[in-house]
Amino acid sequence: MKQRFEHRRKKRKKRRLRIFFTIVTLFFLSIAGYVLFQYYAGKQVTANDKDIIEPQAKAEFHGQESKVGKTNILLLGVDGRGAIEDSNSDTMIIAQYDPDKNSVKMVSLMRDMFVRVPGYDGRKKMNSSFLLGGPELTRQTIKENFGIDIQYYIMVNFKGFEQAIDTLAPDGIEVNVEKAMSYHIGVNLQPGLQKLNGKELLGYARFRHDIDSDFGRVKRQQKVIKLVSDEVMSANGILKAPKLLGEIQPYIYTNMSSVAELKFVKDFLLHRPSVTDTMSLPVEDGYVNDYDEVFHDILRIDDQKNRDAINQFLN
Repeated sequence: MKQRFEHRRKKRKKRRLRIFFTIVTLFFLSIAGYVLFQYYAGKQVTANDKDIIEPQAKAEFHGQESKVGKTNILLLGVDGRGAIEDSNSDTMIIAQYDPDKNSVKMVSLMRDMFVRVPGYDGRKKMNSSFLLGGPELTRQTIKENFGIDIQYYIMVNFKGFEQAIDTLAPDGIEVNVEKAMSYHIGVNLQPGLQKLNGKELLGYARFRHDIDSDFGRVKRQQKVIKLVSDEVMSANGILKAPKLLGEIQPYIYTNMSSVAELKFVKDFLLHRPSVTDTMSLPVEDGYVNDYDEVFHDILRIDDQKNRDAINQFLN
């Protein structure tokens, strides 16, 4: 009698375990199916977009992995009005991910800084390095002038930014616009708290034709990145992440391997790192406004002061 009872108990236990593992398997298959469906749905949105501009060749990049476990990534925004190789970059940001602290630091580089560009005589504007040699020469220029090496680059076509915002927040992202903005940004913005769509938010981040010039633009770029990252890390953003990745992938160019990309996506979705601190170069007391006959308005920087500032901030 006792043996029959034990036998039945074991059978019930095995049955419960089979049911449990079946439910868990179906749950994860459902999630995988949802992710794949949303990802490919996103890819279909941009499949026939004629504005997508592919690089003529994969950009070389010889950055080194950090020795202290942090990852430095060069974020580049390109206008994409011609071939990528002929595009300007007016957004240059070093993002440093620290997995131990689960945090991200950002350094915005002003395009008008007058710096040494490896392989060229004299000095040129910071954004000239991208036009002359793409991400790799920009990396070399940053290392030459500021002593910071970068492992990865992510180059984003501005059309991709617009697409991402409209997918992430179809009703727009709430921004307090400080002043009227319209010159050379493709939209007409009025002051006040309002929701901006992708094109409007991009115009807001790129505006520089006022007394604050590039300094104001850098502050707005950092503000926009914080607003967008908060939206991405929200429950709504995580649900939309697979479709968002599918939509913007054609607009993104990077030297990251598929494995590295997946690792970053996993870390960011599961751990939701926060942007803990930001800075911009040149630092407040590390430059003077000047004029050059070739490059016109420039920021003539104090090399050592700015080099020390960024190294203290990141390292």
